[in-house]
Amino acid sequence: MNATIDLMRAHRSIRKFSDRAVDEATLETIIAAAQCAATSHFVQAYTVIQVRDAAKRKAIAQLAGPQAWVEKAPVFLVFCADLSRLETACDMHAATMQTGWAEQFVTATVDAALLAQNVLLAAESLGMGGVFIGGIRNDPQTVCNLLEIPDQAYPVFGMCLGWPAHDPPPKPRLPVKAVLVTDRYPENHDRQCLEAYDRVTNHYYLHRNSNLRDETWTAQMAEFNSRIIRPHMKAFLEKRAFS
Repeated sequence: MNATIDLMRAHRSIRKFSDRAVDEATLETIIAAAQCAATSHFVQAYTVIQVRDAAKRKAIAQLAGPQAWVEKAPVFLVFCADLSRLETACDMHAATMQTGWAEQFVTATVDAALLAQNVLLAAESLGMGGVFIGGIRNDPQTVCNLLEIPDQAYPVFGMCLGWPAHDPPPKPRLPVKAVLVTDRYPENHDRQCLEAYDRVTNHYYLHRNSNLRDETWTAQMAEFNSRIIRPHMKAFLEKRAFS
């Protein structure tokens, strides 16, 4: 329909990058554009850490999977939901910040996610590519230790960025009718719709240009959601003062 929508629909995760560097001015331009994302009550509750140190990159790559692209990508960023800056703002006006509320946790996490999606979209508009790295939450305390992240902040996910060295096809999403409803939540999710989507995703997995496998979306989700994933996160967040 227009260039922006075409760009959004062409998104795919990039894990292989050329040796071409991303200069600091380009990265700063991307971050500045991304900061125009919506932010709840203008709190801008995020901090982005660019990880350049090779030893830190290697450690994060290992705990995240391992995921070699974390170590090799031209740019690796860690997005933090961050309330610590707001504590400083309160101190500047002799106010006592209220802490530990669930709404603050939601606000900071959503702010970080909105910023990060804008970062990736801005990078893609320049011909770059990237991939989110949720695997840093496998051991978030070690990430905090490595990057000296204070209380009232936590690493939500990482992101690799660079110039693509492969051309994977976009992964097909759920049909719009499966996620867009009117006036009320659906009484039952449409199984026929999910079965049709399974056929689409199965064809994608069988015919993409790497890592071929015979799989469907519902089977993948059934396996994933029948396991307990990262059970340490609640205790970790409580220790970071997100209680």
